[in-house]
Amino acid sequence: MRGLFLYTLKRLLGAVPTLFLLATLVFFVLRLAPGGPFDGDRVFPPEVKAAIDAHYGLDLPVWKQWTVWMRAAFFHFDFGESFQYLGRTVNEMIAFSLPPSLLLGGLAMLLSLGIGIPLGVLAAWRQGTWLDSSAIFFAVAGVSLPSYLVASLLVLVFALGLGWLPAALWDEPSSVVLPVLTLAFRPLAITARLVRSSMIEALSSDYIRTAHAKGVPVKGVLFHHALRNSLIPMITVLGPLAASLVTGSFLVEMVFQIPGLGKHFVGAVLNRDYPMVMGVTLIYGVILISANLLADLLCAWADPRIRLDSERN
Repeated sequence: MRGLFLYTLKRLLGAVPTLFLLATLVFFVLRLAPGGPFDGDRVFPPEVKAAIDAHYGLDLPVWKQWTVWMRAAFFHFDFGESFQYLGRTVNEMIAFSLPPSLLLGGLAMLLSLGIGIPLGVLAAWRQGTWLDSSAIFFAVAGVSLPSYLVASLLVLVFALGLGWLPAALWDEPSSVVLPVLTLAFRPLAITARLVRSSMIEALSSDYIRTAHAKGVPVKGVLFHHALRNSLIPMITVLGPLAASLVTGSFLVEMVFQIPGLGKHFVGAVLNRDYPMVMGVTLIYGVILISANLLADLLCAWADPRIRLDSERN
């Protein structure tokens, strides 16, 4: 336990320079891009433009803007005032839009794991049957089909065709169903494929044959003996899987008009809303680092050898 605690503390401390470098890189990339946040079809008088730049600190040298923003963000957790949403701070926008994104991503993750793991186990147990072939077909389709096509098909069938579910917006409980299905489709397929492959390898191991020889029921062999070792490859990709849910939510939130973080991030990039882009980028960085850390800790729990290595280090 002490080794895992020290490992977790080391990872958390290492996340600070990672976020610092991420914020610095994004900050200067935004400034190097041509154009500015208030450059558009409408031309402001010079004195008005100067007043706007002074209000948002855009009249300062770039290095000074970086210093001011980094100090406010990392020491006061203040991401500044949004350029796009006048009178609203980035912290307020994140507090408003983060819960729908977390709900969407969390439900998609639960759905992908809750269906993908049993599907992979059943496909490995019935290897070579129609159930296995169906699982393989579903896995290939899930990896191959883009999210916008899945979203269009779901809307076409369940919203426009059958009329069971709303096509967009986020104003009733049923509005959650189609976005979650769209976002979970690809990770569900990846989960089923990984579990199937690792389960097939586990079921051919000597300890599984020993369990069968001892008269252990099939359910016990599958879920108690084989599944735990088979989940280790799945756990190792939980971090990247969470990353795919985060990045995939951009498109899903735009298609279904969900007022989440991904939708506001895309709007901020298009409108050159520097503080909003920076704030959302840091929030996504924290989410991804946390997901990777959780995946490593779950690997240490599932595999005693990993736990011993962490304690030895």
